[in-house]
Amino acid sequence: MKFAVISKGDAISNECMYKIRTYLTDFRLTYDEDEPDIVISVGGDGTLLYAFHRYRSRLEQTAFVGVHTGHLGFYADWVPDEIEKLVIAIAKTPYQIVEYPLLEVTIRYVRGGREAKYLALNECTVKSVGGTLVMDVEIRGDLFETFRGDGLCISTPSGSTAYNKALGGAILHPSLEAIQVAEMASINNRVFRTIGSPLVLPKHHTCMLKPVNNVDFQITIDHLSLLHKDVKSIQCRVADEKIRFARFRPFPFWKRVRESFIQ
Repeated sequence: MKFAVISKGDAISNECMYKIRTYLTDFRLTYDEDEPDIVISVGGDGTLLYAFHRYRSRLEQTAFVGVHTGHLGFYADWVPDEIEKLVIAIAKTPYQIVEYPLLEVTIRYVRGGREAKYLALNECTVKSVGGTLVMDVEIRGDLFETFRGDGLCISTPSGSTAYNKALGGAILHPSLEAIQVAEMASINNRVFRTIGSPLVLPKHHTCMLKPVNNVDFQITIDHLSLLHKDVKSIQCRVADEKIRFARFRPFPFWKRVRESFIQ
């Protein structure tokens, strides 16, 4: 088996990374940053997001496992005190693959002929660079509403506990192949009206955002922030690809939710 380890970069995470790499090499596993079968992320959810985007071209061949060195992360099953146990599990135990859905974002431009396509593990956000965001929101090709407000957040089920939750969105179980659209401070009065609540769209429903005016947009894909000009449309749908996690023991999603937000 080939493996790679990615660290957050702080002292604790780096120490864990060196231990994991040394121990797994002692078990005759091969360290390979280019074509790993398994990637161990050491840090927090941000580190796992970085690892996901680094290996997005290998999602069908690479599985991920997380070690959290700070607060409990939704993508991390292990803590530093369990490094030896994790290493033995990776070296000696067949693991279960758990797949989570991803968000596909396709940005098309006014001049045509080119498009930008991204995958998000958590969410995509859309904001106007200056002033209020004004977007026609189409669902399955039909105009649903004209949104006016600070912005829109389109999240995956696993990302529903992140920015989406802060916006009042629902928490979705990652087994659901869906995306969620949540509003950021929408304008609602006698003239302008939006639905005012999050929308959950199934896999076969595409959400299309079309600018009403010619402005520049700040678009984030997970931790990556991008400035886009001359945008014709932003298409959001459940991606065909999925992220694969290596599970060596049960860690129910609702237990993660409870431990992160209630206990």
